[in-house]
Amino acid sequence: MSEQPTTPPESTPLRETVRLRYAAAAVKVAGGGTACRGPQPVEVDENFGATLYAADERDALPAEAVAASLGCGNPTAVAALREGEDVLDLGSGGGIDVLLSARRVGPTGMAYGLDMTEEMLALARANAERAGAANVRFLKGVIEAIPLPAHTVDVVISNCVINLFVDKPAVFAETFRVLKGGGRIGVLDVVADDTLTPGQRAERGDYVGCIAGALAFAEYRAGLEAAGFTDVEITPIRTVADGMHSAIIRATKPVPAEAVS
Repeated sequence: MSEQPTTPPESTPLRETVRLRYAAAAVKVAGGGTACRGPQPVEVDENFGATLYAADERDALPAEAVAASLGCGNPTAVAALREGEDVLDLGSGGGIDVLLSARRVGPTGMAYGLDMTEEMLALARANAERAGAANVRFLKGVIEAIPLPAHTVDVVISNCVINLFVDKPAVFAETFRVLKGGGRIGVLDVVADDTLTPGQRAERGDYVGCIAGALAFAEYRAGLEAAGFTDVEITPIRTVADGMHSAIIRATKPVPAEAVS
């Protein structure tokens, strides 16, 4: 496995559809407020968005970061972040999980956010400035080709983003590459029952709605293990469509044998 960042893949019509959807969401949040009402949240159903965070966490962040939340849970709590850790958020959007991560890892840690959408990156950087967060860094790129060196971060988080990308093996391989030995993932994603075919998943929702691109439980586990992860745990927490679930996914990158010896 290469130690260097992977060359980004060429854009595809599906990737562009996803990018345009999230660009529009960022523009709505950034420009849709008034002095009285504040930024207007992106419309999502009850299975997604800022209501899945504790009220005290929402209240501690810029309103624009909260309004742009489109995930299916709170990965910063799932990953059990600790003081001094370096963490990477795949598909960081408006920055809510990066800002929460930065608070958890403290000034001796670093929170990276990776997103492919210029509008979301601009919103996230503005939110970091509003929050006065110094230990954050936002990067432009796709999660199949993470623009960081190998062995950079202790933890990778993600909030209902991996299902939006077609090349899941590349996502898992890149996540494994940038983690330090002994590092871990703590992500939330939509996962399908093993009995559902890809066609049946697509019948329940589209790709940009985080449904059609979801892996089944067995596929998710096999993909992580093929990339080299161990201790894979996939725990459904909420039904988002018939046979489709918001799930917590945890796994560990083993410490190399030479490091142990």
